[in-house]
Amino acid sequence: MIDYLIVGCGLAGISFAEMALNNDKSIVVLDNSSQNSSKVAGGLYNPVILKRFSEVWKAQEQLALMQEFYSTIEKKLRIQVDFRKPILRKFFSIEEQNNWFAASDKVNLAPFLSPTIITKKYSGIDSPFNYGEVLSTGYVDTALLVAKYKEFLRELNVLVYDSFDYNAIEFLSDGSVKYSDFHAKNIVFAEGFGLHLNPYFGDLPLDGTKGELFIIKAPELDLDVIVNTSVFILPLGNDLFKVGATYNWKDKTDLPTEEGKQELVDRIQEIINCEFEIVEHFAGVRPTVKDRRPLVGTHLQYSALHLLNGLGTRGVMLGPAMAKALFDKIENNIPLDPAININRVKKK
Repeated sequence: MIDYLIVGCGLAGISFAEMALNNDKSIVVLDNSSQNSSKVAGGLYNPVILKRFSEVWKAQEQLALMQEFYSTIEKKLRIQVDFRKPILRKFFSIEEQNNWFAASDKVNLAPFLSPTIITKKYSGIDSPFNYGEVLSTGYVDTALLVAKYKEFLRELNVLVYDSFDYNAIEFLSDGSVKYSDFHAKNIVFAEGFGLHLNPYFGDLPLDGTKGELFIIKAPELDLDVIVNTSVFILPLGNDLFKVGATYNWKDKTDLPTEEGKQELVDRIQEIINCEFEIVEHFAGVRPTVKDRRPLVGTHLQYSALHLLNGLGTRGVMLGPAMAKALFDKIENNIPLDPAININRVKKK
């Protein structure tokens, strides 16, 4: 009997798999690659919601867990996925500068917003009002993380490529479950937007927000930091930059659109003043929730079924912390924070 059958191998599934393995638990991960939000994610981590100048929920705690989590994976897989880079907020007016100074004086934001204006000029960007610097920021190469972690799981012979058949779960009298050839103490569902097909948790209010991104080539753009305004511009090297992202609450497909393309082009042209070429245009549906909190917990009727979902736009920060919370709940009976517990939300 295995400890955990994990359904899904995006950021949520990988976070829980790593948590279980690091605690000497046996796992099998089932994945059909139907959800691609982790692979196409921007991957940025930023402890401040810049639109509203508010701190990300439990930012300090998430950052500490995140850094340890990715450092452990990097050593284990001998790769680099965590790239710490400053995020600069481009100012468009004196008023925006003043708002920045006011925010950086707040006790909860002071650790994350530098009070020193960045006056450096970057080729390809007009910045007459300069920049503000967000601290403790960077990005995770989510596509590399997913690809390499799947290789790692394959080498352990615990990755199964298959779609999950919800009707094939057999609930046993001892509280464990049988599924296909597997006998497991627990099943953790980490399917992202695929949750809607899950009869056990599919009635939870997971919205799904489509995001579109570019990879652009801009030889005249000289940038060694992440610039974030209405979109982010992230340097990848070799004159390549990742740019994103759009937010569409109606379209639930992962296909790039002309509307999304035009929106990104318009926003890029607001920030940079040099030529660029679109090298790649891709899209994915983020698993989002209206109250901006993850969906974590255990099924009320079936105690062997658990959920780790709703990581939304901040999956690289939230994943490790939410996986730890769910693991501690299952293994050590530590109650979940009510803010993330699925019991907080009404059924549709």
